[in-house]
Amino acid sequence: MTDQIVSDDLMHPEKNVERIMWTGTWWFVGAVGSIAVTLGLLLSSGWRPSVLPVGLAIVFWIAFGLVALSVGLIGWSGCPILEVSVRVSDRNKTRTMQLGTLLFIVGGAAALFAVLLGPAH
Repeated sequence: MTDQIVSDDLMHPEKNVERIMWTGTWWFVGAVGSIAVTLGLLLSSGWRPSVLPVGLAIVFWIAFGLVALSVGLIGWSGCPILEVSVRVSDRNKTRTMQLGTLLFIVGGAAALFAVLLGPAH
């Protein structure tokens, strides 16, 4: 019974929103930092999206768009502003953090997949 009380307390809307706003900031920093490092290394090596064949270029740019959208969603989730009530903010921030994380993983993997299938220099 004690475990259930502790679990319910951890997922209470006020605590959950507070946790998402705190951890969302670090998720945002991690996402932007990993993009900067990955893209920086690719571009500094001389790679450009224009070297990709048309099909892979389409995959790359769609994936790139998903990653950009994911950064926006993660950033919004971590923003310490409540748009309305705590209960609604809890639902919205939870959903956008989950969707942002999903799009970041899927978009990042698809973009790197397109780069890896492209021509080597």
